[in-house]
Amino acid sequence: QVQLVESGGGLVQAGGSLRLSCTASGFTFSSWAMGWYRQAPGKKCQLVASISGPGTATNYADSVKGRVTISRDNTKNTVYLQMNNLEPEDTAVYYCNAGVSSYYCSDSQKYDYWGQGIQVTVSS
Repeated sequence: QVQLVESGGGLVQAGGSLRLSCTASGFTFSSWAMGWYRQAPGKKCQLVASISGPGTATNYADSVKGRVTISRDNTKNTVYLQMNNLEPEDTAVYYCNAGVSSYYCSDSQKYDYWGQGIQVTVSS
């Protein structure tokens, strides 16, 4: 049974930092690209950052470049999203994903796995 369990969300003031974690089980973690998506109020759920299975390649949405770092520890089956200099526009539900088959959540393939989502709220 595949599980992706997110943690680390919460309320933070603008300019602050948060680190999200996602611990996976039930599949060969190191073989899967992992990603973080987010759904902000009134916007489509979309990819924020992704990382290859070995962790050697990363990609970021333009809106978070320079402020966000995705990383993974394959010995712990965990992927992280370090977010710095947070802005109110980063307020969203953040989802951990295994597969990263699309840019928008709604276009993802059926073989992707998803976490339950975690709220990040940035106050101004």
